[in-house]
Amino acid sequence: MKALILSGGRGTRLRPITYTSAKQLVPVGNRPVLFRVLDAVVDAGITEIGIVVGDTAAEVQAAVGDGSRWNARVTYIKQDAPLGLAHAVKIAQPFIGSERFVMFLGDNVIQGGIRPLVEQFEKASWNAQVVLKRVPDPRQFGVAELEDGRVARLVEKPAEPRSDLALVGIYMFDEHIFEAVNNIRPSWRGELEITDAIQYLIDKGLIVHPHIHEGWWIDTGKMEDLLDANRLVLDELEPACHGFVDSDSQLIGKVVIEEGAQVINSVIRGPAIVGEHTKVINSYIGPFTSVYHHCEIRGSEIEHSIVMEYSRICDVDQRIEDSVIGRNVEITRSPLKPKAYKLTLGDNSKVGLIGG
Repeated sequence: MKALILSGGRGTRLRPITYTSAKQLVPVGNRPVLFRVLDAVVDAGITEIGIVVGDTAAEVQAAVGDGSRWNARVTYIKQDAPLGLAHAVKIAQPFIGSERFVMFLGDNVIQGGIRPLVEQFEKASWNAQVVLKRVPDPRQFGVAELEDGRVARLVEKPAEPRSDLALVGIYMFDEHIFEAVNNIRPSWRGELEITDAIQYLIDKGLIVHPHIHEGWWIDTGKMEDLLDANRLVLDELEPACHGFVDSDSQLIGKVVIEEGAQVINSVIRGPAIVGEHTKVINSYIGPFTSVYHHCEIRGSEIEHSIVMEYSRICDVDQRIEDSVIGRNVEITRSPLKPKAYKLTLGDNSKVGLIGG
């Protein structure tokens, strides 16, 4: 089997973070989401991987390279415009050929990986397999209706869902999917919908097998989803200390200190992770916080947050919570008077201020 990973979306719901970065490269538990997808694909035994890229192609290619760090071979497939998931399949046909393949959205995080699903699909006579998850509000997803153990109908973002089974962005197909994507028409959004392509298979009498995922799954398309995914990933941490922690500091619970990190006179209450060459000095890091590499947290408190690489938080006298802090950000308390908030913020930034 081969794999097709979609990494071409613009990530408009994650702005301002995604103005300067691909949404698939935002770290969750100090590992970019796209890397977690690649981990899952390679763990399933697949090493021939196509990555569909768009406007952020250069950044994705720089981060992933040729795939050798995963002992895999990566081919990049350029999608000139975001014309739908089925369009991504269509342009990937020269790469896929006649082989079966798994398609995985590059901004999804799923518990437990996909190895059992891939092994099952390789042995089965099904033409497609879709991964489903029961969700409280299916109206935001493609929704599947089942009959006699098969997928009978798919509807994209229905106003009145007839099922609570949402498509989670992991699909497996044989070569019949190419007939489907070449015969469907664009939706009202101007996109070739993967739900329409799968419905084409169903209408032709082909077998679309459902797999209902029982673990957690997160689509990291929004800020709150990122924090939720970070929480779930961190909760599965195994404590480890590869850096330096002085005798005046405390590590409580599931805490990972990565190589080259320093923790001085601080308390870190897990689950939490401190990245490579990051300094935590006279500070408190609370549960469900990931601080990426080459950061500095000094004289400050933070919890339930993501701090991306090369950022500094120094001498902030209020605890920071529920925050996603981008790359190369500096948050400090100025000694200058008159006392005031002094902010330089990009488009679509959000800041919550509380009185002292």
